[in-house]
Amino acid sequence: MRTILLFFAFCIAGFSWAQDLEDRDDSFIIENNKNLFKIDIKEPFLQVAVKCNDFNPASFEGGASAYKDILSKYMYTYLNADFYTLSGDFTFTLTIDATGKVVDVTGFPKVLNSEVFFDDMQYVVRRIKKNWAPATCGRQPVKSEMKLKMNFSSLSIDM
Repeated sequence: MRTILLFFAFCIAGFSWAQDLEDRDDSFIIENNKNLFKIDIKEPFLQVAVKCNDFNPASFEGGASAYKDILSKYMYTYLNADFYTLSGDFTFTLTIDATGKVVDVTGFPKVLNSEVFFDDMQYVVRRIKKNWAPATCGRQPVKSEMKLKMNFSSLSIDM
Protein backbone atom coordinates (compact mmCIF):
# COMPACT_ATOMS: atom_id res chain seq x y z
CA MET A 1 0.00 0.00 0.00
CA ARG A 2 2.85 2.38 0.88
CA THR A 3 4.57 1.53 -2.38
CA ILE A 4 1.48 2.41 -4.44
CA LEU A 5 0.98 5.65 -2.49
CA LEU A 6 4.66 6.56 -2.95
CA PHE A 7 4.42 5.76 -6.68
CA PHE A 8 1.42 8.08 -7.13
CA ALA A 9 3.14 10.82 -5.13
CA PHE A 10 6.16 10.67 -7.46
CA CYS A 11 3.91 10.74 -10.53
CA ILE A 12 2.04 13.80 -9.27
CA ALA A 13 5.30 15.54 -8.37
CA GLY A 14 6.73 14.76 -11.82
CA PHE A 15 3.71 16.21 -13.62
CA SER A 16 3.79 19.34 -11.49
CA TRP A 17 7.38 20.03 -12.65
CA ALA A 18 6.64 19.34 -16.34
CA GLN A 19 7.08 22.19 -18.83
CA ASP A 20 3.92 24.09 -19.68
CA LEU A 21 3.48 24.94 -23.39
CA GLU A 22 2.13 28.38 -22.47
CA ASP A 23 5.58 29.34 -21.14
CA ARG A 24 7.20 28.85 -24.55
CA ASP A 25 9.04 31.68 -26.25
CA ASP A 26 7.19 32.97 -29.35
CA SER A 27 10.36 33.83 -31.23
CA PHE A 28 11.79 31.18 -33.45
CA ILE A 29 15.16 29.57 -33.92
CA ILE A 30 16.99 28.82 -37.15
CA GLU A 31 19.59 26.10 -36.93
CA ASN A 32 22.14 24.79 -39.35
CA ASN A 33 25.37 22.93 -38.77
CA LYS A 34 27.28 26.10 -37.78
CA ASN A 35 24.86 28.76 -36.54
CA LEU A 36 22.00 29.10 -34.09
CA PHE A 37 19.71 32.15 -34.47
CA LYS A 38 17.00 33.68 -32.38
CA ILE A 39 14.89 36.46 -33.86
CA ASP A 40 12.34 38.41 -31.87
CA ILE A 41 10.21 40.82 -33.93
CA LYS A 42 8.68 43.59 -31.81
CA GLU A 43 5.13 44.87 -32.09
CA PRO A 44 3.64 47.38 -32.72
CA PHE A 45 5.24 48.66 -35.89
CA LEU A 46 5.77 52.41 -35.98
CA GLN A 47 4.33 54.42 -38.86
CA VAL A 48 6.30 57.47 -39.95
CA ALA A 49 3.62 60.10 -40.51
CA VAL A 50 3.50 62.29 -43.60
CA LYS A 51 2.74 65.98 -43.01
CA CYS A 52 -0.99 65.89 -43.53
CA ASN A 53 -4.13 66.85 -41.62
CA ASP A 54 -6.10 63.73 -42.60
CA PHE A 55 -3.43 60.99 -42.44
CA ASN A 56 -4.34 57.29 -42.24
CA PRO A 57 -1.37 54.91 -41.80
CA ALA A 58 -0.58 51.96 -44.03
CA SER A 59 -1.98 48.64 -42.87
CA PHE A 60 -1.46 44.98 -43.64
CA GLU A 61 -4.32 42.54 -44.18
CA GLY A 62 -4.74 40.74 -40.86
CA GLY A 63 -2.83 43.37 -38.90
CA ALA A 64 0.70 43.61 -37.55
CA SER A 65 0.63 40.13 -36.02
CA ALA A 66 -0.17 38.57 -39.41
CA TYR A 67 2.76 40.41 -41.01
CA LYS A 68 5.02 39.36 -38.12
CA ASP A 69 4.05 35.70 -38.63
CA ILE A 70 4.66 35.82 -42.39
CA LEU A 71 7.95 37.68 -41.94
CA SER A 72 9.11 35.15 -39.34
CA LYS A 73 8.31 32.25 -41.65
CA TYR A 74 10.11 33.85 -44.60
CA MET A 75 13.14 34.77 -42.48
CA TYR A 76 13.34 31.17 -41.34
CA THR A 77 13.25 30.03 -44.97
CA TYR A 78 15.39 32.60 -46.81
CA LEU A 79 18.05 34.03 -44.47
CA ASN A 80 21.51 32.87 -45.51
CA ALA A 81 23.18 32.79 -42.12
CA ASP A 82 26.55 31.38 -43.17
CA PHE A 83 27.92 34.87 -43.93
CA TYR A 84 27.22 36.76 -40.69
CA THR A 85 27.01 36.41 -36.93
CA LEU A 86 25.06 39.35 -35.52
CA SER A 87 23.57 40.18 -32.14
CA GLY A 88 21.53 43.09 -30.88
CA ASP A 89 18.60 45.31 -31.76
CA PHE A 90 18.04 46.24 -35.39
CA THR A 91 15.53 48.63 -36.92
CA PHE A 92 14.27 48.22 -40.46
CA THR A 93 12.45 50.93 -42.40
CA LEU A 94 10.01 49.62 -44.99
CA THR A 95 9.11 52.17 -47.68
CA ILE A 96 5.58 51.50 -48.90
CA ASP A 97 4.58 53.23 -52.15
CA ALA A 98 1.14 54.56 -53.10
CA THR A 99 0.13 51.16 -54.54
CA GLY A 100 0.93 49.30 -51.29
CA LYS A 101 4.14 47.60 -52.46
CA VAL A 102 7.27 47.57 -50.30
CA VAL A 103 9.79 49.30 -52.58
CA ASP A 104 12.75 49.70 -50.22
CA VAL A 105 14.07 48.17 -47.00
CA THR A 106 16.89 49.81 -45.04
CA GLY A 107 18.46 48.55 -41.84
CA PHE A 108 20.13 50.23 -38.90
CA PRO A 109 22.65 50.11 -37.15
CA LYS A 110 25.43 49.31 -39.54
CA VAL A 111 27.88 46.85 -37.96
CA LEU A 112 30.50 44.42 -39.24
CA ASN A 113 28.94 42.13 -41.89
CA SER A 114 25.51 43.72 -41.47
CA GLU A 115 25.30 44.68 -45.17
CA VAL A 116 24.89 41.03 -46.17
CA PHE A 117 22.21 40.63 -43.52
CA PHE A 118 20.42 43.80 -44.74
CA ASP A 119 20.56 42.53 -48.33
CA ASP A 120 19.06 39.22 -47.18
CA MET A 121 16.31 41.11 -45.34
CA GLN A 122 15.49 43.06 -48.52
CA TYR A 123 15.14 39.76 -50.34
CA VAL A 124 12.99 38.29 -47.55
CA VAL A 125 10.62 41.29 -47.43
CA ARG A 126 10.26 41.41 -51.23
CA ARG A 127 9.36 37.69 -51.30
CA ILE A 128 6.16 38.46 -49.36
CA LYS A 129 3.57 38.73 -52.11
CA LYS A 130 0.74 40.34 -50.12
CA ASN A 131 0.60 44.11 -50.47
CA TRP A 132 -0.06 46.67 -47.77
CA ALA A 133 -3.06 48.98 -47.88
CA PRO A 134 -1.21 52.25 -48.59
CA ALA A 135 -1.26 55.24 -46.28
CA THR A 136 -3.66 57.97 -47.29
CA CYS A 137 -3.61 61.74 -47.03
CA GLY A 138 -6.94 63.37 -47.77
CA ARG A 139 -8.18 60.03 -49.14
CA GLN A 140 -5.35 59.96 -51.70
CA PRO A 141 -2.80 57.08 -51.43
CA VAL A 142 0.68 58.34 -50.53
CA LYS A 143 4.15 56.88 -50.04
CA SER A 144 4.95 56.16 -46.38
CA GLU A 145 7.47 54.42 -44.14
CA MET A 146 6.98 51.72 -41.52
CA LYS A 147 9.56 51.11 -38.76
CA LEU A 148 10.07 47.50 -37.73
CA LYS A 149 12.21 46.62 -34.69
CA MET A 150 13.67 43.21 -33.97
CA ASN A 151 16.22 41.62 -31.71
CA PHE A 152 18.62 39.33 -33.51
CA SER A 153 21.03 37.06 -31.67
CA SER A 154 23.21 34.37 -33.16
CA LEU A 155 25.78 31.91 -31.99
CA SER A 156 28.42 30.56 -34.34
CA ILE A 157 30.06 27.20 -33.66
CA ASP A 158 33.18 25.78 -35.31
CA MET A 159 32.64 22.17 -36.25
